[in-house]
Amino acid sequence: MSGKRYFLDTNAIVALLQGNSKLTGLMENAEWIGISIISQIEFLVFTGLSENDRDLFQNFLERVNVIDLSTNNLSLIDAVIEIRKRYRVKLPDSIIAAMAQNNSAILMTGDREFTKIDSLVICNWLID
Repeated sequence: MSGKRYFLDTNAIVALLQGNSKLTGLMENAEWIGISIISQIEFLVFTGLSENDRDLFQNFLERVNVIDLSTNNLSLIDAVIEIRKRYRVKLPDSIIAAMAQNNSAILMTGDREFTKIDSLVICNWLID
């Protein structure tokens, strides 16, 4: 194991499931992979998802940790609020960023919006 911990944004999930070779290579050596319940919902509301797409995603969910929101996770809630206020990013992005931070993971994303958050470790597979 490489010791790498990765947290995937929705666009990284899509690229991975489409077979992006760079992401696939990184994920093969990951110690831990997580996604947000937000990304799970975002993926499942895409229009035009086939039954095969849903099956592939379900198999993916069985191999990763899905992090949810709960009222008793005060450190996560505080982090979401701080990121939202300080960096003025959308609430779903604030949640995803806080979850990556709270799990000491590198956020895999192609979304440049996350670069505003200087306390976040990001890997943009499109340019890195």
